[in-house]
Amino acid sequence: MTLDVTIYSAANCGYCVLMKNFLNEQNILYKEVNIQEKPEIVQELMAATGRLGVPQTNINGNWILGYDPNSAMKIIQQLTTTNRNGELQ
Repeated sequence: MTLDVTIYSAANCGYCVLMKNFLNEQNILYKEVNIQEKPEIVQELMAATGRLGVPQTNINGNWILGYDPNSAMKIIQQLTTTNRNGELQ
């Protein structure tokens, strides 16, 4: 399964940098959306997660709010785990 990862961030956001560093260390490609450059995204985030803060990371439809590498890794492992037949679950 291909991971579809988007991180919503803002300039001068230390936790955003930490989350991007984590994804980079795991060799996970991601798309970054700066909410300051695209303010219309803020309403979409509110509708999706009910939160305004950043970072918010979407991994194949699974949302991670804030800097939470443990939750990110758990989701990534679940999405990339193979069953006994070698098929992605």
